[in-house]
This record gives sequence, structure tokens and C-alpha cells, in this order.
Amino acid sequence: MASTHTPEQTHVLQIVGNAIVGGMETYVSRLIERLPRERFRVTALCPWESPFSEQLRALDAEVLIVPMPDDPPWASIQTTAALIRAQGIDVVQAHLPNAHLLAALAGRLTETPVLATVHGRQLHVADLEAHRLAGTHLSVVCQYTYYHALTLGVAAAQLHLIPNGADLEVFRPQRVRDGALRQRFGIAAEAPLVGFVGRLSWEKGPESFLRAALIAHGRCPEARFVLVGDGPMAQQCARFIESFGMSGYAHLAGLQADMPAVFAELDLVVSTSHTEAMPLALMEAMACGLPVVATRVGGVPDMVQHSLTGALVSPGDFDGMGALIVKLLGQPETLRSMGQHARERAERHFNLAEGVAATGDLLARLARGVRTAPAPRPSSAGHAAALPGPHPAKPANGHAGAHANGHTNGHANGHAAGHPTGHAGSRSGTGRRAAAKPAGA
Repeated sequence: MASTHTPEQTHVLQIVGNAIVGGMETYVSRLIERLPRERFRVTALCPWESPFSEQLRALDAEVLIVPMPDDPPWASIQTTAALIRAQGIDVVQAHLPNAHLLAALAGRLTETPVLATVHGRQLHVADLEAHRLAGTHLSVVCQYTYYHALTLGVAAAQLHLIPNGADLEVFRPQRVRDGALRQRFGIAAEAPLVGFVGRLSWEKGPESFLRAALIAHGRCPEARFVLVGDGPMAQQCARFIESFGMSGYAHLAGLQADMPAVFAELDLVVSTSHTEAMPLALMEAMACGLPVVATRVGGVPDMVQHSLTGALVSPGDFDGMGALIVKLLGQPETLRSMGQHARERAERHFNLAEGVAATGDLLARLARGVRTAPAPRPSSAGHAAALPGPHPAKPANGHAGAHANGHTNGHANGHAAGHPTGHAGSRSGTGRRAAAKPAGA
């Protein structure tokens, strides 16, 4: 199919290594939704059909299905490379290691710049291999991952920090005491409700949340607890609740479409993750004016200010988590103050519009073959300073893209949900030959 985008548009190919309900998929859909249509056209590759692929089509993205195992087959590489040429793709953005690898190979074959977004706490070995061998650009979402990448030898000129963000107009402070969630589980309006929001999988630690709830309920019997999300540990969580007689005060709510409404019914959000980067659920909770008690992992300490917007504990310390829950629920004024400060911090540091703008600017600059200066040192809030102005590209061995600077935000946990998400690499070469695109592309 011939390209139909205007000369003013940058045509972005999004290669997405998974297609479930998760933070990475939410990032991709929100980016596609908010990239200015007059500046960008988006085509997407997904590994299989799912509600996520349909969601992207509803956002006017053209979606194609290409298998993405850990080691991409030649058919997938050939299809992706042919698509890049036929559609006149200007730049590729990849998410998860398997997508990164496919993007790196296709980008190298077509001399197309590639940006891999690392959404996880640490780089996957495949991300590092793709960066080193194919010269891909990496964008990370928190300081921890930024410095981890530098330690592993990622080129500073190809590494940038673009934090996640919440839609501050959608996620706003509001309190509802008789909403659908409370009605569903028969939770009284006056009962304090503590929420876990995330995938029910090992890295998120839902079992630690339930252990903390068990401890907290023993000292605060009126407290109620809800887990919002789904995943491979759902049945294990259900058995835990049944085994310890928690069904009267701990509930599995499953996936929820209206998250602002869910946050409006909560009094406190708890994150018990064993590993994290910059969790979107916590940003959204803070934007809704909720205090957060979380484990001290990855980029979380850059988000949650201990004793000001919430509290931090060591991962696996469900005893300490339970004690903090009881303490905060017994101090309503402290909870309100923490919630107010959480909203203020979200407004200053976690604005989705800023992250979309920075990502769009980077994609456009890579597509133009513009080299950017090394990323500025991240601030204590987890944000880099504004991107520096563009500098002329300097081709090397026919591939100016090897010198271009990039940002990536990608999940290092490529095997979540039991779906194939394998090695992936994204390469960004900035100077394609004219023959790489059909005439008129």
C-alpha cells in the first residue's frame, strides 16, 4: 500500500511486542491518541489481534499483525522491512525486547532510524545487544534506568530520559463514597478503602499486598481492601483470600475500564512491587490526590516523597506495609495533606502532555536525521531538562543514524502475561538512501 501521508507529517511505525492490558500498551495508545495529526501519521505492528489492536484502529492507526517471537523469523523481518519501504516510514518506535530486535533488523536493512522505549526498571540483554550492534536509540522512564544504561555502556548521545505521565484533566481529585465499586462489594461509605492497582503478576507483588492487608485488618477491622487488575496470579490471590478468611474485607475487582471512578472511591493506594520503573498507576493515583504507600524500588522513590506524598518501605516488608496502612488510616488529616501534596507533585512532574510532546519532538528529529546532544543529567524528580536544540547530523559510513540521539521507554519484562515477548532491538540510522522509498513516498 502506498504512503498517503503529507510531506509535513512524520510517518511513525510503532512495533509493539505485546497486546494485552498493561502499562506499556496504555503508553502506546495514549501516545498515538495525543500525537498531533497534522505532524504525525502512525502505523502499528502487533503480535496478534486483541482488544488492544482494535483500540489502536479506533485511534485511526493502521494496524498489521506480524509474529514477534524472541528470535524473529525471516518472514517477519521481510514483512517489516517491506512495509517500511512501501509505506514511506520515517522512524520506528519499538516497545519490549522482541519488538526492539525486529525493529533493529528491519531498521538496519532499510536505513531507517529506530527508537526503543524501555518501560522497565532495567535493560534487557536484548535491548543492550540491539543498541550496540545496530546503533539503536534508547529512551528510559526513570533515573534508575538511565544510570543503569550508562553503566552498561549505552552511548550517552543515544540515551534520553522521558518520564511517563498522567492525563491531569482526566485524573483529578474527587471523592465518591457510594460508587459502583463499593456497591458491588457491599463496602460502607464510612469504611476506609485501600487499593492495589496493577497486574496480578509476580513483579507487582499482589501476595505482599494481601499479607499487608491481613496484618492491617487485625489492627483496623473497619478497613477494606481491593485489588484492581488481572493476571496470572489471580487464582492464587483468590485462594489466599479464601484460605485466610479474608473474603469479608478483601476483594478482587478485576479489570476496570473507568479508573478515575475507581480512584475516587479509594482512600489510600498501596504498591507492593518487587521491581518497577515509573509505574503509571501510581502517577494516576497521585494525580487523583491520593496518598501512596509503596516499596522503595526502581523509580518509585523519585515519585513518592516519604512522609509528604505518602510513605516508602523495603520490598517484601509486608509487616511494615501493614503497620503504615494502619497508621495512616488513623490520621485522616495526614491522609488529606498527603493527597494534596501528591496532586501538586503530579502537576509539576508527571504531566502526560509534556511526555508526549518530548517524544514527538524526538521522533521528528530522528526522522529528519538530526543529531541531538547528550541528554542532560536527570533532575531529582526523574525528569531531564528540556531537549537541547538540534545539531547538524554527521553521517558515518553512510549511516548518520548511528550518531543520532534517542529516547526509549520499553518494558524489560518481555515475558509478562505468558505471551511471547522476546528479544527486540531498535536501530536508528538517520540517512536513508533515496531509493529506500518508492517514488512519491
